[in-house]
Amino acid sequence: MEKNRLSAWQAKDREFIWHPYTQMKDCLKFPPVLIERAEGVKLYDAAGNFYYDTISSWWCNVHGHNHPRVKEAVKRQLDTLEHVLFAGFTHQPAIKLAEQLAAIAPGGLKRVFFSDNGSTSVEAALKLSFQYWQNTARPQKRKFVALDYGYHGDTIGAMSVSGIGLFNRVFRPLFFPAYRVPSPYCYRCPMGKKRESCDIACIRPLEELLKLKARQIAGIILEPLILAAGGMIVYPKEYLSRAGELAKKFGVHLIIDEVATGFGRTGKMFASSFTAIRPDFLCLSKGITAGCLSLGATLTTQEVYRAFYADYKEKKTFYHGHTYTANPLACAAGLASLEIFRREHTLEKIRGTIALFHQGLEEFKALPIVGDVRRLGMIGAMELVQDKLSKKRFSAERRIGLEIYRQGLKNKIILRPLGDVVYLFLPLCLAKEELTDILDRTYSAIDEAGG
Repeated sequence: MEKNRLSAWQAKDREFIWHPYTQMKDCLKFPPVLIERAEGVKLYDAAGNFYYDTISSWWCNVHGHNHPRVKEAVKRQLDTLEHVLFAGFTHQPAIKLAEQLAAIAPGGLKRVFFSDNGSTSVEAALKLSFQYWQNTARPQKRKFVALDYGYHGDTIGAMSVSGIGLFNRVFRPLFFPAYRVPSPYCYRCPMGKKRESCDIACIRPLEELLKLKARQIAGIILEPLILAAGGMIVYPKEYLSRAGELAKKFGVHLIIDEVATGFGRTGKMFASSFTAIRPDFLCLSKGITAGCLSLGATLTTQEVYRAFYADYKEKKTFYHGHTYTANPLACAAGLASLEIFRREHTLEKIRGTIALFHQGLEEFKALPIVGDVRRLGMIGAMELVQDKLSKKRFSAERRIGLEIYRQGLKNKIILRPLGDVVYLFLPLCLAKEELTDILDRTYSAIDEAGG
């Protein structure tokens, strides 16, 4: 695209678009990159430059852009039914997708409530949990427990059970009350322990809270093994296992938010599969359609479902729904993605890639500003610090994340740090040569931004 046409599009963007998570003046200094097409792990801008999509277009792209099976499935569905309301009506793509999700989900989750994104899948889980206790004559159970570095979405309910941080602090007066406990953040242990000898001491605040308040608590909500927006904090599976045991012991729901971690990101279909936990709710979105269309799903048990199964006069209806619930095009994309996992043996094929990825991440520890390196499956993160010994953070005014984002674009790679945490959230289709190139370019971006 010639330069004057590109400038015209950028001018229209400045006039009409409000970009998420962006300082308004930054749009003037650093215009958004105009992307025109994508293929595999690469995005191409209007000037013909490519960029590695190392964050999977906000953690949703699974098999690479423009996968032929996904495109063909959506096109076939478009020829027959593009959308229909899902209250009193149904369609085959939704039925098939619900059946397949129930088949691969952790044991006992046989009921699927569709919505249209990650935040709404969490909202549905919270409301279902809350109303379950109302419907079963335990109305005092109305509080939720969350981690102080957890994050579950941008809607009010989801923010209410998230940690208080940059993304949601300004909205705090709108939140409903929730309990927060310290996160299992090994690099900055809230208990002052060393991982080798800690015996998961960070579980104690949750246990003590449940001992005191279980009669008032409806559920615990957790991201399994990785606190994503909180800083890509990878935590021990033992914490997740013990949290699941405590939920059962004290009679509260366990809500597992796999919006970010689901569909192969961690090397397993679901991160919760690294343990034997049996959640009461499983929240899914992002990768469910391989990043093609927006779709959410909240899976739950027959026990929860039966608490809403009654005659109309009993008033146990779950009054919740969205216009695009179970959209047929999105469901078709979801079915195609699951077929790709089966036909291409994706989870088996990425084992070697994961090993190479983790090996490559070790080299980042040599960089002067990298304090911690974290990894699980195809997700890796480097926490940047001013001083390795004291773990002192960079000041907000330094804007080290913005420097690395800009340096990344120069290096033809998309890096969107979470504060001082640079992360890679990689598509599962990566060739080993692409992975090596991505690691080299990321290393260079951090090295150059750190001086």
